[in-house]
Amino acid sequence: MTFKAGQYIRHSKYGNGTIVERDDDRTTVDFDAFGVKKFVTSLAAFEVAEGVAPKKKRTVGRRRAKAAAAAAGAE
Repeated sequence: MTFKAGQYIRHSKYGNGTIVERDDDRTTVDFDAFGVKKFVTSLAAFEVAEGVAPKKKRTVGRRRAKAAAAAAGAE
Protein backbone atom coordinates (compact mmCIF):
# COMPACT_ATOMS: atom_id res chain seq x y z
CA MET A 1 0.00 0.00 0.00
CA THR A 2 1.18 3.50 -0.77
CA PHE A 3 1.22 5.91 2.15
CA LYS A 4 1.24 9.69 1.83
CA ALA A 5 2.05 12.70 3.99
CA GLY A 6 -0.61 13.48 6.58
CA GLN A 7 -1.79 9.88 6.86
CA TYR A 8 -2.26 8.37 10.34
CA ILE A 9 -0.38 5.05 10.58
CA ARG A 10 0.64 2.36 13.06
CA HIS A 11 4.12 0.88 13.49
CA SER A 12 4.77 -2.33 15.42
CA LYS A 13 7.46 -0.80 17.68
CA TYR A 14 6.56 2.91 17.95
CA GLY A 15 2.76 2.79 17.82
CA ASN A 16 0.60 5.39 16.10
CA GLY A 17 1.93 8.41 14.25
CA THR A 18 1.41 10.78 11.36
CA ILE A 19 3.51 10.69 8.21
CA VAL A 20 5.21 14.07 7.94
CA GLU A 21 7.19 13.57 4.74
CA ARG A 22 7.61 10.72 2.28
CA ASP A 23 9.67 10.17 -0.87
CA ASP A 24 11.22 7.19 -2.65
CA ASP A 25 14.14 7.00 -0.19
CA ARG A 26 12.92 8.14 3.25
CA THR A 27 9.70 8.36 5.23
CA THR A 28 9.49 10.69 8.25
CA VAL A 29 6.86 9.92 10.88
CA ASP A 30 5.89 11.97 13.95
CA PHE A 31 4.81 9.37 16.52
CA ASP A 32 2.37 10.22 19.29
CA ALA A 33 4.62 8.88 22.06
CA PHE A 34 8.11 8.73 20.53
CA GLY A 35 8.48 11.90 18.46
CA VAL A 36 9.92 12.12 14.95
CA LYS A 37 11.61 9.06 13.40
CA LYS A 38 12.99 8.48 9.89
CA PHE A 39 12.69 5.18 8.01
CA VAL A 40 14.01 3.75 4.76
CA THR A 41 10.83 3.80 2.67
CA SER A 42 11.41 0.44 0.99
CA LEU A 43 11.91 -1.29 4.38
CA ALA A 44 9.28 0.53 6.47
CA ALA A 45 6.40 -1.61 7.72
CA PHE A 46 3.32 0.48 8.48
CA GLU A 47 -0.38 -0.18 8.54
CA VAL A 48 -3.28 2.26 8.45
CA ALA A 49 -4.31 3.30 11.97
CA GLU A 50 -7.92 3.69 12.97
CA GLY A 51 -9.10 7.03 14.22
CA VAL A 52 -7.73 10.52 13.87
CA ALA A 53 -4.33 11.82 14.89
CA PRO A 54 -4.45 13.68 18.23
CA LYS A 55 -3.88 17.43 18.19
CA LYS A 56 -0.40 18.29 19.41
CA LYS A 57 0.51 21.40 21.34
CA ARG A 58 2.85 23.66 19.46
CA THR A 59 5.90 24.43 21.52
CA VAL A 60 7.00 28.02 21.78
CA GLY A 61 10.58 28.52 20.68
CA ARG A 62 13.03 30.05 23.13
CA ARG A 63 13.51 33.17 21.06
CA ARG A 64 9.77 33.78 20.75
CA ALA A 65 9.21 33.18 24.47
CA LYS A 66 12.10 35.47 25.36
CA ALA A 67 10.83 38.21 23.01
CA ALA A 68 7.31 37.91 24.46
CA ALA A 69 8.66 38.16 28.01
CA ALA A 70 10.73 41.22 27.08
CA ALA A 71 7.72 42.87 25.43
CA ALA A 72 5.55 42.17 28.48
CA GLY A 73 8.19 43.70 30.76
CA ALA A 74 8.47 46.83 28.62
CA GLU A 75 4.82 47.74 29.07
